Amino acid sequence: MATQPARLELSGPKTASAMDVPPFKPCLVKAVFRDVTPMHISRSAAWAAASVTRTVLTEIIDGAKTAAAANLREKLGPEDLLSAIDRNVELEVGNKWYDHSPTFKGLTGVLYDAEGVVVPSRKRSRSRKQSAVVGAHRFEAGVKKLLRSQKATAIPAMVRELDGIASVFLTDLARDAALVVRGAERIGTVTLAMSGEPAPGPFLKDSRRKLSARRGDGWTIGRDDILAATTIQLFGANLRQRALTEAREVTHDVSAG
Repeated sequence: MATQPARLELSGPKTASAMDVPPFKPCLVKAVFRDVTPMHISRSAAWAAASVTRTVLTEIIDGAKTAAAANLREKLGPEDLLSAIDRNVELEVGNKWYDHSPTFKGLTGVLYDAEGVVVPSRKRSRSRKQSAVVGAHRFEAGVKKLLRSQKATAIPAMVRELDGIASVFLTDLARDAALVVRGAERIGTVTLAMSGEPAPGPFLKDSRRKLSARRGDGWTIGRDDILAATTIQLFGANLRQRALTEAREVTHDVSAG
């Protein structure tokens, strides 16, 4: 019998490297975006968002591994996450998760209003509407896959923290990408640095610019909209530049549909 030719995989990038395949599947990314906006998200945009989320989580895991090694621990725990963020402020992402996390509870300090009165802690919503926190468990498989790829192991509490951070970060990324498509006016400028070029500088507080100078329709979130949203979400120049570069590489051969 003649051997059947190998079937081409059409669901992702054409490159074969494992690093070119983000652990968070595009279908999961699109599900998160649907929780945020009714806009259509293109295939290349979904891959870009998955890549950016992977880059962020990889940096956090690397920082946690360094902290764990310094304390002679084999498995990563929440204390290593705190150490990683303390050592590298660029890793402080997905901040909305911190209000729901036992690890970060009590670390933000007591809040006071303008009158000096203590602000009560935020109560958890009982709404059935999907949210970044409610849907955090959807990222568990991707987080575990990413940990394996980084040759790291983590206790369940650490996996939970990474789940939550990934979920909130991607939700915020989706929200900012939708704003970019709508041409919403935001404080600061958005500059998409090309690979090999110096990373963009910090946003200027007094400068305003409409994000309407984009290509495409007003209903579809494209790859460049994800890149623009990334520059908004990631304030650290090093992490931002790496995320942009890796997202471009992953989507180089991905169709825009």
